[in-house]
Amino acid sequence: MQNLSKNLTLTAIILGLGASGAWAEPTSSPASSLGGRWDATVTINGTAIPFRLDISGDGASLTGTLYNGDEKETTTSTKLDNGTIVLNYETYLTSIQATAKDGQLEGTVQGRFEQDRYITSYPFRAKRYAPAAVSASNAPSVGGQWIVPYDSPKGEKAWRLIVKQTGPEVSAAILRVDGDTGALTGTWQNGKFVLSHFDGARAMLMEITPAQDGTLEIQQSGPFTPKNKLIAYRPEQAQAKGLPAPSDYTTHTTMKDPNEVFAYSFPDVNGKVLSNEDPKFKGKVVLAIVTGTWCPNCHDEAQYLVQLYAKYHSQGLEIVALDFEEPEQQEDLGRVHAFIKQYNVPYDYLIAGAPAEMWEKVPQAVNLNTWPATLFVGRDGRVKHIHAGFAAPASGEFNAQLKQEFTSTIEKLLAEKDGKLVSEVR
Repeated sequence: MQNLSKNLTLTAIILGLGASGAWAEPTSSPASSLGGRWDATVTINGTAIPFRLDISGDGASLTGTLYNGDEKETTTSTKLDNGTIVLNYETYLTSIQATAKDGQLEGTVQGRFEQDRYITSYPFRAKRYAPAAVSASNAPSVGGQWIVPYDSPKGEKAWRLIVKQTGPEVSAAILRVDGDTGALTGTWQNGKFVLSHFDGARAMLMEITPAQDGTLEIQQSGPFTPKNKLIAYRPEQAQAKGLPAPSDYTTHTTMKDPNEVFAYSFPDVNGKVLSNEDPKFKGKVVLAIVTGTWCPNCHDEAQYLVQLYAKYHSQGLEIVALDFEEPEQQEDLGRVHAFIKQYNVPYDYLIAGAPAEMWEKVPQAVNLNTWPATLFVGRDGRVKHIHAGFAAPASGEFNAQLKQEFTSTIEKLLAEKDGKLVSEVR
């Protein structure tokens, strides 16, 4: 396996054909030669994982769009070079490189989709999208919430499965204490639901097979997925069997001493050291986010945090990211800069260290093992609340509950002065 340069930008590369089967220069290539929808696959560990890719624009202005349910991940830049179109997804350091062959696209996806520090190439293929005939006549009803018993290294005893269904079409996500898998979509095929997605970071294939006892058998394929089948129970079934409940996101991580001021001091992306004692944070309500731009759930949260900052910053809210990046990323911070630009992040990113150093650099927290973790710091500098992980829109009502929790906590803390409600000090 080749250790690619830390400056390598992961790129999604798709090549289209004209009627002649040859690539034309950008000035003469019609948009129709590339534009439209493609059925693509990336093969990881021998499993071909299907995903949707949309191409728009023409020549050097081409845009490639990947999907996480209804959410989109678009290219950060594009390049056309000797018959290869390069679509960059620098926020994930991910890349697909392809050439045209027999009316299809063949090449590689380059990325870090396994537990490895190096960028690796995986086989990529794509063909023009063709809608498949789907029959709803015998698709069973699986929509709603399910409980999935699972002993995770983070101390969890169960996960949640959230399914949205319209006839034979489904969208589903598994919600863990650190966040969800993103939205996998698919249809009823030959006695099971077959779902998949690739959003530039998360590649997964999931097969859901209804059992006669009312449970679901779940088989996942892709990086970071359990190898064995999982069983999902309706909540009432799980309760009747005495099965454990999923972890509580609001109590999973705690503080060693809640009365101790939360302290941090790290350089920002420009090398300027900022600490909790900086005037911009003193006396403010601060969301301190333990995060990393390599983490898909952290991407999900950052986009929501940008909204919170816009709404509450003028009222006294500050947000600071305690960012942990791989050692090879810490010199040029290419992905961090792309991340900040892509999501228009207005708050500070402090480079706290490598992921393995999280416990050393944030020693005041107990059971800090999720990416992200959000610490709500009051005006007195003390942590008032911690939320582990981030349930994104793919998690349905749990995303709505999270937003209600975040906004109500922020508004309560903003109403306090020196740790007490304003009404109490008048």
